[in-house]
Amino acid sequence: MAETKIKKKAPSKSEEKKGNDLNAKPGMIAIVRVRGGIGLSGDIKQTLELLCLYKQNYCTLVENNPSMKGMINKVKDYVTFGIIDAETVELLKKKAEKDARRGGYKKFYRLQPPKKGFGRKGIKKTFRIKGALGNRSDKINDLIKRMM
Repeated sequence: MAETKIKKKAPSKSEEKKGNDLNAKPGMIAIVRVRGGIGLSGDIKQTLELLCLYKQNYCTLVENNPSMKGMINKVKDYVTFGIIDAETVELLKKKAEKDARRGGYKKFYRLQPPKKGFGRKGIKKTFRIKGALGNRSDKINDLIKRMM
């Protein structure tokens, strides 16, 4: 008798998107929206929606690739971002919410305002000059832990 091999069906794109947040890995970029939506131009508003950053203090995880870096560069004056580590990924997985309409998990995490605030100079200055906006690199992990 000839043996038949059973091929496993590859997951469709919609199935991959359902569990997007739980497939998070260290080395991904965490983006946290810092500023509100009043007075935004249309293209920046659309980019924030594509990143699933609908409101202040929402966080999302994205792959570290050139297309995502371009999107982050476009909204850098409204978000803070950095490379996330394994410990913080585990904390965020506990915060994942079920999506009742589509099944799976939502692509964003709702966080609380950080204890002790974003920075000394507020949310309109960059992180380099002790504000809240822009690239935090590894210090994003500390911010997310303070927002849990």
